[in-house]
Amino acid sequence: MTTVAQKPFVISRTFNAPREMVFDAFTNADEMKKWWGPKGFTMKVSKMDFRVGGTYHYGMHAPNGMPMWGRFVYREIVRPERIVFVSSFSDEEGGVIRHPMAPDWPQQMITTFTFEDLGGGRTRFTTTSMPLDATESERAVFDANHDSMKGGWTGTLDQLEQHLKG
Repeated sequence: MTTVAQKPFVISRTFNAPREMVFDAFTNADEMKKWWGPKGFTMKVSKMDFRVGGTYHYGMHAPNGMPMWGRFVYREIVRPERIVFVSSFSDEEGGVIRHPMAPDWPQQMITTFTFEDLGGGRTRFTTTSMPLDATESERAVFDANHDSMKGGWTGTLDQLEQHLKG
């Protein structure tokens, strides 16, 4: 039984783009390759099977050249409202691995993307993440790193905003 109080990581951004357009930016591997990832990272591989049970597998290089791989396994897709998936760091073949720089990071996260139509061609995107099947130590590390996650997501959403402007 875990005793660490779990706080989900949540970040939102409002885009001046229709909900379908924002949703679609997350459903095509070629499009995600253009904007996905923290600022300064370069996407090298982007492969997607966008369906419940399907995966998104991507590879990128950090600014220092270090390769990083990740994957999503889709659990729920409700177009154009919500995408739910399990995310993890991965190896080049798509196998789940530990965070390459943080061995106590949760091995898997359950993440929900929501897309809210605000009218007038505006959309609020929100991502919510929680550790999945994590140890108490992993949950504590997750909770302690929300600010770092906010920085990474802010850069990613900045890139998405530019991408949506076309």
